[in-house]
Amino acid sequence: MEKLSKKEFIMVSLMLFSLFFGAGNLIFPPMAGKMSGTNMLLVMMFFSITAVVLPVLGVIAVAKSKGLENLASRVNKVFATVFTVLIYLSIGPLLGIPRAGSVPFEMAVAPYLPETFSNKIALLIYTLVFFGIAYWLSLNPNKLVERMGKILTPTLLTLILFLFVVSLFKEMPSFTAPIGEYSKNPAVSGFLDGYNTMDAVAALNFGFVIYLTISKFNISDDRKILSIATKSGILAGSILMIIYLMLAIIGARSTSLFPNTANGAEVLREVSKYLLGDFGAILVAVIFTLACLTTSVGLITSCSAYFTNLFKNRLSYRTWVRIWTFSSLVLANFGLNTILKYSLSLLVVIYPVSIILVLLSFLDKYLDGNKLVYTLTIYVTMAISLVDAFKALNIKVPLLYDLFMKLPFADLSLGWVIPAIVTFLVSIILSKILQRQRGFVESVE
Repeated sequence: MEKLSKKEFIMVSLMLFSLFFGAGNLIFPPMAGKMSGTNMLLVMMFFSITAVVLPVLGVIAVAKSKGLENLASRVNKVFATVFTVLIYLSIGPLLGIPRAGSVPFEMAVAPYLPETFSNKIALLIYTLVFFGIAYWLSLNPNKLVERMGKILTPTLLTLILFLFVVSLFKEMPSFTAPIGEYSKNPAVSGFLDGYNTMDAVAALNFGFVIYLTISKFNISDDRKILSIATKSGILAGSILMIIYLMLAIIGARSTSLFPNTANGAEVLREVSKYLLGDFGAILVAVIFTLACLTTSVGLITSCSAYFTNLFKNRLSYRTWVRIWTFSSLVLANFGLNTILKYSLSLLVVIYPVSIILVLLSFLDKYLDGNKLVYTLTIYVTMAISLVDAFKALNIKVPLLYDLFMKLPFADLSLGWVIPAIVTFLVSIILSKILQRQRGFVESVE
């Protein structure tokens, strides 16, 4: 019978949630809550666009296309291969996976180490254990649903819910006035905070993982797989939004207590310590570790599966798991700041292109795979994002930089938005004109 039981459906949905929910998802909502104060609900509404809605749409788009490369091939095959490789490398072993290994240590373990204990040795020990577990979990992707859906994700959700409930019963200040841009431009601030979670890019990795996971339940009808993927995405996205609101409320109520916290991890650490004493420090460490572990497993699994297919099984899936786990372990311990600097600049290019590609995929039934529309819109978005990436690296290309800064929202790193919309509309008009000219020539002949 080609359908999932309720239990299986919930487990798949929880697995998808856990794939998304990593370090960035823990860090940004509490800080957004702290900075937005009384504007918290408005900020989180726009936060959800880039941190919930777009990622869910990305999963559906990739599942519908049976893989990112199939989706990207609507531009052309060269773009599809290059873009897909960049997506997997940037969100995986070059950034996402090593960051997931080092962030929970830096935020939840390092502050509590004795002064006499070497930070580097502690990080090595922590990441050896962390990536050892991630490696073991990634070796058998067939068991991901059971291990994540039954054990890891419910544990993570229970711990976050526990922290939130305790915060409601313990006396904490009410919301304060918004700070800085969260007072001037709360909607834009929320949108950009969600953008920084990078989940719309991660969705392009995880969409195919979910497609394969559902198909392994002996479901072969693509329409049913897509239907289940869509419903799972909606449930996972709903859980994400609820957790984000909980974390944002905790952050918003922490402002008076801890005005000097510099990021969301510090907010959670200080609030947990305030609420639960020394146990709070342990709680935050476990929450960060579980969140980052599940995301790492998802990234290792999806990257390994993709490169196994890309190189036509010349290297086995298990070999790729070893490669990505070991390289991520090394980068988590050495040179991560440099990798982050250049990888984040790469993401400045990849993220807007990912958003446009996903949105175009949902308009495809009206576009009918029109390559002109896909190509012009994607390439214009990419070109403008490249200038933005150079700006992030403090490389100012003469003339191009000046033109870029004149674009609407360029100072917010959203200079690509209006040109992408204009190019999309112009390319549709141009496509219609070319079709009419072609039809006229054929009728004359």
